[in-house]
Amino acid sequence: AGLDPKQIIEVRQLIKGLAGAHTIILSTHILPEVSMTCDRVLIINRGKIVAEDTPEHLTTQLRGGDRLRLLVRSEEAALREALAGIEGVQEISVTPLREGGLLAVLIGVKPEHDVRSQVAARIVQGGFDLYELRSERMSLEDIFLQLTTEESEEGARREA
Repeated sequence: AGLDPKQIIEVRQLIKGLAGAHTIILSTHILPEVSMTCDRVLIINRGKIVAEDTPEHLTTQLRGGDRLRLLVRSEEAALREALAGIEGVQEISVTPLREGGLLAVLIGVKPEHDVRSQVAARIVQGGFDLYELRSERMSLEDIFLQLTTEESEEGARREA
């Protein structure tokens, strides 16, 4: 914290340069830095390890897969109907935007499924305008909150 961008890059390079010959333990709550520098992550909650893996594997393992973000011009019901039944789609969340007819769509995808081409095909075949389609994974912040919130809620239930 408190480093300028050049110093941040230098510290990252220093840590990565020591990897292989040394084991470096970085204890931090600055999770974007963890993503940028670490090969393995341990998440500790209430003194117990609740996750241990690579940052990449944690994002798919804990979420259950990737997410797709779309920006589409369509009626919501028609879009949901067009996307219904695509194998690998877990959930569809649609948020209407103020701009005429645009919908922000978040699609949860099961692990080991790549549904991008099927989603794009259904949207185009349905006659809708597709402005954006991108894949994203959970951030370490999302994972940390998911793990520590679930663990905290479970612990509070046990204590009650």
